[in-house]
Amino acid sequence: MFMNQDRKNRFVPLLMAASVVVGILIGTFYANHFSGNRLNIINSGSNRLNNLLHIIDDQYVDSVNIDELVEKAIPEILSELDPHSVYISAKDVQAATDDLKGSFSGVGIEFIIRNDTLRVQNVIKNGPADKAGILAGDKVVSIGGKPFVGKSATNEEAMRRLKGPKDSKVKIGILRYGDHQPRVFTVTRGDISVKSISAAYMLNDSTGYIRVKNFGERTYAEMLAALQSLNIQGAKQLVIDLRDNGGGILDAAVQMANEFLPKNRLIVYTQGRKSPRVDYRSDGRGSYQHIPMVVLTNENSASAAEIFAGAMQDNDRALIVGRRSFGKGLVQQQIQFPDGSMIRLTIARYYTPSGRCIQKPFKPGDNIDYENDILTRYKNGEFFSQDSIKHKGPAYHTHNGRTVYGGGGITPDIFVPEDTSKVTSYFKEAVLSGLMMQYCFNYTDKYRKKLSTYTEMRPLAAYLGKQNLVSDFANYADRNGLRRRNLMIMRSHTLLEDYLNSRIIYNILDEQALYEYANLTDETVKRALSVFKMPQSLLLKPQTHARDTSVSHRQARPNVRK
Repeated sequence: MFMNQDRKNRFVPLLMAASVVVGILIGTFYANHFSGNRLNIINSGSNRLNNLLHIIDDQYVDSVNIDELVEKAIPEILSELDPHSVYISAKDVQAATDDLKGSFSGVGIEFIIRNDTLRVQNVIKNGPADKAGILAGDKVVSIGGKPFVGKSATNEEAMRRLKGPKDSKVKIGILRYGDHQPRVFTVTRGDISVKSISAAYMLNDSTGYIRVKNFGERTYAEMLAALQSLNIQGAKQLVIDLRDNGGGILDAAVQMANEFLPKNRLIVYTQGRKSPRVDYRSDGRGSYQHIPMVVLTNENSASAAEIFAGAMQDNDRALIVGRRSFGKGLVQQQIQFPDGSMIRLTIARYYTPSGRCIQKPFKPGDNIDYENDILTRYKNGEFFSQDSIKHKGPAYHTHNGRTVYGGGGITPDIFVPEDTSKVTSYFKEAVLSGLMMQYCFNYTDKYRKKLSTYTEMRPLAAYLGKQNLVSDFANYADRNGLRRRNLMIMRSHTLLEDYLNSRIIYNILDEQALYEYANLTDETVKRALSVFKMPQSLLLKPQTHARDTSVSHRQARPNVRK
C-alpha cells in the first residue's frame, strides 16, 4: 500500500506540470482569438505594471490613492504612442462626446469668461434660456443658488453646473447692464442642438456658401437641408468652407463626400497593423454630383475635414483653395473602462483615394515638435508663400492624372497667403487682452434697444460703419491700460473696424450673420469666387471613363471617430 502511494506521489509533479502547460496553451489560444477590443494583460511588461501597483499599495511608506495614480499614469503611457491616443476621465466623457452627438441637455447659451466673470455671448433661439428671458451680454453671477465669480469661474465648472438632466431646473443669477442688483431666472433645461453648419447663404446670385465647423452625427442631415435651401435660392455653384474645422466623425465626412461623387468612387480608406484595409466608396445616389465646387481649407482644417477635402481633390471633383491643412490622419477607436472613463486609441491611418497618408510625420513620445508644427510653418513662411511649402512625401496622382503630394495634410490647388500687412502690436494686444471683446459687450448692452431694430446683417453693418467705433474703442482701451498709438491705429484701422463690427453683429444677430459680414472682405472667399470663372473649374467634373487605381470595391462603415 505504501509503495503504491509513493508511486502516486511521484506522478503528482508531472501531472501538475502537464496541467500548467495545457493551461498556458488554452490561455494563449483564447488570448489570440478573443483579444479584439478587450483589454488583456498578456505580456511581461503589463504584468510588471500590475505588480508595481500592488507593491506600492502594499508596501509604500505613505498611503497612496491607487486610482489617482492610475489616472495620472494612463495619459503618460498613451503619450508615448502618438499625439492623438488619449485618455478621457469619466467626468469628462460627456463633454468630449456632446459635439459629436449633436445635442445635449442644458440651458442653451454660448458664453465666454473674461476677468473671472461669465458673459453670455449668445442665446440659442427658442432654447430654455431664451424662453426664460436671458439676453446676450448678461453677466452670470450665480448658478444653482451658489456664487459663480472669481477664480472658480472656469469653463469646466460652468459646463458642469449648467448642463443637467432634461426638464430639471436651475436658478441662474444675472447682472444686466444698467442694473444694480442681480435678477434670478429659473431655467428648465432641455435638449440643445449643437449645429455643425454655422452658415449657409448665397454669396451672390449664383453661388451658395456653406461653412461646416465640425463633423458630428447630424452634419449630413444639416448639409442636405442647407443644400436644398441654396438650391431653391438658385445656387448653380458651391463654396464649402472647412477652415478651422477640427474634424469629427468619419461617417459624416464620408456621407457628405458621397453626395458629390458618382458611383463607386473611393472616398477614403483606412489601414493599420491589426486593422485590415477598409474602403469607403460612393454609392452614386448623391444629388449634387455635377455642381461646380470649391473647398476652402487652412492650417486648422483637420481629420474628417481633410478626408472630405482629399476625396474632392483626388477625385478631381473640386479645387482646394486656401492653405495646407493640419495633417491629422490617425484613426482612433473608443474603448470604455468599467468606471466610465475611456481611451481613444489609434488603430489605423487614413489614406486619400490616391494613396496619400493624411497624417503628418511625428516622433512617438515627443509631442513638443508636433504641437509646435503650426508655429514652425508660420516661422518658415508657409502662411505667406506657396514656395515655402516643403513636400516631404512622394508624388501621387489624382483621378484625372494631376500630381499631388503626400507627407501630411492637404495642399491646396490655389494658395491664398495670410495678409499681415495691417497687423500691428496694438491690434494684437487689443485682441489678446480681451479689451475688444469687452468693449463690444458694453457697446451692445448700452445700445441694445437701437441695435435690435436691425434684423439683417447689411443694414446693421451700414449703421455701425457710421458710428466711428475705432476711435471710441481707442478711448476706452486707453482708459483701461492700452496706451493709444495713433500711427498703429491708422495702420490697423480696417482690422479694428472689422473685428468690432463683426462681434457686435454676432451679439445682436447670430453666427451666420458674423460670417456673412466677415466674408465680404475675406480674400480666400474672393479667390474662390474667381475660380468659377476659370476654365479648369469645369474640367474638375467627374469623368466616369477615367481609370480607378484603388484595390478594393467594398464599402463599409465601422464606428471609428476622430
